[in-house]
Amino acid sequence: MRLYLTTLNPTDSVTGGFLPAAAALGWDVTILTDQPDRYSGYDVVAADVRDPRAVIDAVASHHRADVIFSNSDHLQAATALAAAYFGLPGKDWRACVTAKNKALTRRALAAVEPVRSVRLPPGGQVPEDLPFPVVVKPALGVASEDVVLVDGPDALTAAVAAIRERRPEEVLVAEEFLDGPLRTLETLGDGDARHVLGGFATTLGPLPHFVEERLDWRPPDAGHLPHLTAALDAAGVGFGVCHTEYAVTRDGPRVIEINYRLIGDNCDFLLADLLGVPLHQWILRVHAGEPVPVFDPDGLRAAYGSVVSLVAERSGTVTAAPPDLYPADLSPPGREDGVRLWHRALREIGDHVEVTGTNRDYLGLLRAVGPDRASVDAAIDTFRKEHPWVLA
Repeated sequence: MRLYLTTLNPTDSVTGGFLPAAAALGWDVTILTDQPDRYSGYDVVAADVRDPRAVIDAVASHHRADVIFSNSDHLQAATALAAAYFGLPGKDWRACVTAKNKALTRRALAAVEPVRSVRLPPGGQVPEDLPFPVVVKPALGVASEDVVLVDGPDALTAAVAAIRERRPEEVLVAEEFLDGPLRTLETLGDGDARHVLGGFATTLGPLPHFVEERLDWRPPDAGHLPHLTAALDAAGVGFGVCHTEYAVTRDGPRVIEINYRLIGDNCDFLLADLLGVPLHQWILRVHAGEPVPVFDPDGLRAAYGSVVSLVAERSGTVTAAPPDLYPADLSPPGREDGVRLWHRALREIGDHVEVTGTNRDYLGLLRAVGPDRASVDAAIDTFRKEHPWVLA
């Protein structure tokens, strides 16, 4: 099998687990990227991977393709169009565009859930009749960048002006704040059925920003699934893996955003740990035309799991960092008290860090699985006390 993996940078695929998964399947891999110098040891083809025409041309002039796949937020539509051109299994490009653009997502979900949302094009006027508080964010944004909660018209005007200084040509979205516990839904579809893999409870840092500081294993309540299923159907999401974020409001679940890709920040590995399955291989096999294997989502290998984002609390230079417990072969480190811990450093000693109020403030990611929350929490607390990140 020949896999074409479209990517913008190594973190999309290497730390996402898909290159190791392809190797385990015995597949040949060609990486299509606009940054070919950042890869070594692979068959690499330079291409403007945001442009489906460029992707199609690059594939057609190279080896025959059996699978064309990406886990990048930015490349889902282009990759889907390229797969469709060659008659290969893939996502509906229209659903990819709908999921990526938060204004289009709200438009698609309007018949399913009444969330007040306004599209703010460049140069457009800021509305005054929104139900405050509201959340302002770029329609095509990622990583909580330029996402802020505002409490009135003046604050909204100021927030929009500040964001437009950085993003003058981008469409923004202002929508009502969905107040309630934050949850995720993780699904994988094979064209015949969309399977629920599980979900997480999300803990945010202090508002008005939306930094995800911790995710804990918590499969979605059965009562939430009919609404979430209807929302994904309305957005056209079916084939492939999808990470949906929602709030449990007083009126029921309401979708915050649909990320038509695998959950990131090590939660993909946590999901595989808990289910006890080669999740990244399953996703690739679906794109090769295979069905999702039969599995019991309740038959967990580990009872509990968490990913904690180690967030910079101040700007400064990294002077001390925890040991890296994230081996290149992705094998688990030693066990302690029935809990397995992984730590992946995102910064190095000597790096200067500027706090941004986004997920870009992560210093490292700490993943833990164990028999229960108490043991997982204890192991996480011990690690953080014994191995702190220090910024001076």
